[in-house]
Amino acid sequence: MNNWVQRAIRTIEADYNRSSDTHLIPLSIPAVPEIQLYFKDESTHPTGSLKHRLARSLFMYGLCNGWIVEGTPIIEASSGSTAVSEAYFARLLGLRFIAVMPRETSLEKVKAITFYGGECHFVDDAAMIDHEARRLAAELKGHYVDQFTYAERATDWRGNNNIAETVFSQMKLEANPEPTWIVCGAGTGGTSATFGRYVRYQHHATRVCVVDPENSVFYDSFHSGSREHMCEGGSGVEGIGRPRVEPSFIPSVIDRVIRVPNVASYAAVHFLEKVLGRRCGGSTGTNLFGVFTLMSEMRKRGESGSIVTLICDDGNRYANTYFDEQWLKTQGCDIAPWMLRYERFFEQGVWFSE
Repeated sequence: MNNWVQRAIRTIEADYNRSSDTHLIPLSIPAVPEIQLYFKDESTHPTGSLKHRLARSLFMYGLCNGWIVEGTPIIEASSGSTAVSEAYFARLLGLRFIAVMPRETSLEKVKAITFYGGECHFVDDAAMIDHEARRLAAELKGHYVDQFTYAERATDWRGNNNIAETVFSQMKLEANPEPTWIVCGAGTGGTSATFGRYVRYQHHATRVCVVDPENSVFYDSFHSGSREHMCEGGSGVEGIGRPRVEPSFIPSVIDRVIRVPNVASYAAVHFLEKVLGRRCGGSTGTNLFGVFTLMSEMRKRGESGSIVTLICDDGNRYANTYFDEQWLKTQGCDIAPWMLRYERFFEQGVWFSE
């Protein structure tokens, strides 16, 4: 291993050493006191999202495999947050970074990528970002990070302070320290794979639920058992949902997948702003829909316990989309009925499907 690679690995390790772990925030649901809800707040990473963990792991994986050396251009296919985090690590190492992304990616994320010195390369069809990233990597003799293939294998799911290990460590002194459910979305599938593998490895009874937005194939793939599902365009919730079944999506370690209407995700972030006092990204709203669905089912069965989900990123990145009334109107989304549904469950424990 050459001196530059050794210095690069040390630089990434030093970045990790400077960072404390993210908080686990409880949110009491007045109507359902027998079930505790916790949010793992991944928005407090240096680059503001859950993807900071993934980017760190992917860079370390590339360095240790000999794929990244001094001067290697770094290329990624990303809907935004992964690219922001990878731009950060590329700048740490003095490497050129190019993000291939759908043209409709939020302006706030584009600004964040360029803030860290990254370049944005847009495509009109979200299904083409992988092909275009490979083409660019070949043309520039660069390294295509390929989060959708390597997310599940770059992360050490057995330990080493991964997100699953830290959640269980932080839950140790809670009333119900072993969560009944962990709820997360799937973009690459790496987070759900980490949680699913870890709970099995540690003999936990915790189950893993993936929430999938509209126009995404993970729900259909999980229920059909086929990896051949395809759809056109983006999911409508940045960071999660895919038009194809990505290699890092491991359905055998997941216990359930819930499909979530996009309008329900958008309404949920407005509801969370009221009860948490902060803005969260759209995928966090998707998580909340899954959480309330599972809580409702547990309540019907007379079960107590705890549920852990994620604040995936900061909602201020979406000021011009999910939090903009005009944008919601152009999407044909009336969030008011859904806001009432969330409020009704929060205050009365009655979910809309009951």
